[in-house]
Amino acid sequence: MTHPTERDRTETGGIGLTERVFREYRSRSRKTAAAVVATQIAVLVVFIALWEIAGRNKWIDVLLFSYPSKIAALLADKWADGSLLPHVWATVLETGAGFLLGTLCGTALATLIWWSPFLARVLDPYIVVANSMPKVALGPLFIVGIGPNVMSIIATTLAVTVIITTLVVYTSFKEVDANYVKVVRMFGGSRAQSFRKAILPATLPTIVSTLKVNVGLAWVGVIVGEFLVSKQGLGYLIIYGFQVFNFTLVLGSLVIIAIVATVMYQVVAYAESRLHRRQ
Repeated sequence: MTHPTERDRTETGGIGLTERVFREYRSRSRKTAAAVVATQIAVLVVFIALWEIAGRNKWIDVLLFSYPSKIAALLADKWADGSLLPHVWATVLETGAGFLLGTLCGTALATLIWWSPFLARVLDPYIVVANSMPKVALGPLFIVGIGPNVMSIIATTLAVTVIITTLVVYTSFKEVDANYVKVVRMFGGSRAQSFRKAILPATLPTIVSTLKVNVGLAWVGVIVGEFLVSKQGLGYLIIYGFQVFNFTLVLGSLVIIAIVATVMYQVVAYAESRLHRRQ
């Protein structure tokens, strides 16, 4: 009969200790995540409750700031009579189109600039100037040039999202370890293969993270575009509510924007977490 040596006992104990430490770490992480979510919900509930109390007791200007139950009642009425959903759907479609096109066009432009160092040097000052400009100010030009329609709203959204996406993605391309490209080249790989095998996989997390930034930027572009031209959408409801001094409608539209934007952000965050797990 063989007896475990001291080394065997140490290795076995080490494996058990490592597994136990990992389990404890994972348990603490789950508890921390649950505590964060619970705190976030509590903060939101307290804020809504204080807002409701302040509104009902006239501690705030109800005409201007309204209060949650009044906003909820207005939205429920508009949902029941079918007048709310077309506005929400129009804005969501415009935002989704601007969001996807902005990300694709910005990534494609960043790829083109990376591909040609000469082009990168030529475009560098123009990109810097374009990034410093207030892109929403181009909205009236798009309306006149394209027409007062959905395309001008999407063009405004692209003006907001494309330059930021290009800068972030191109910067991430440049920061990839040059040794990755050298290895591909040593084995006879072309520039296209270097990009596909080394650059793109290394920067994919950055591209996905850029999507989270573009969620907010796409909403800015769409709402500004609807301010200027649209006869339908949440931006139109905000302008209409302001014109008729129905600030409950304005705040209700903002609440819907916050909810839908949060859902979009969480979808992108989920995709990012799945990508990190795979890597």
